[in-house]
Amino acid sequence: MTATTTARTKSPVRRRLFLGLGVLLVLLIGYAVYAIARPTVLRTEIEIDATPEQVWKVLADRAAYPEWNPFIVSSAGELRAGATITNVLRDTNGKTTEFAPKLLAVDPGRELRWVGKIGVGGVFDGEHAFRIEALPGGRSRLVQEEVFRGVAVPFTTGMLRDTIEPQFHAMNRALAERAAR
Repeated sequence: MTATTTARTKSPVRRRLFLGLGVLLVLLIGYAVYAIARPTVLRTEIEIDATPEQVWKVLADRAAYPEWNPFIVSSAGELRAGATITNVLRDTNGKTTEFAPKLLAVDPGRELRWVGKIGVGGVFDGEHAFRIEALPGGRSRLVQEEVFRGVAVPFTTGMLRDTIEPQFHAMNRALAERAAR
């Protein structure tokens, strides 16, 4: 009788434990889906007194980045869709970060786009794009945008807005000045 009584007393405890673990698992999965489905987007743009071809020439001349670029201070590797490049970024605090994104689009005069991931996919992914649009009078609009997705992104949104987004603006201004020469 004692063994049966002990087994019966543990059964409700085990059920509650498994129920609690199940609820926790559902909450974690729900959070992960929410964090991945609801990205953080940084988007900047600038109008430039240069043609899309002139803007592209500055953007694609990555060997010259150390001379003028306050944000991407170094970039190496072949500009070809599917290739992996190596970039070194500098945030507003002066901290540099090296990463190796995969190029998704290389369309001269129109678009340069890559995706970088920290850890396995879905933890902290960023798809960065430079889009160049032709404007009347031989001018251009440069749109620099990054879409961040992943379970770690909600915890970094403030930091991204404070230390990365200002660098998008700084790079846009520097690129505009260089392309207009």
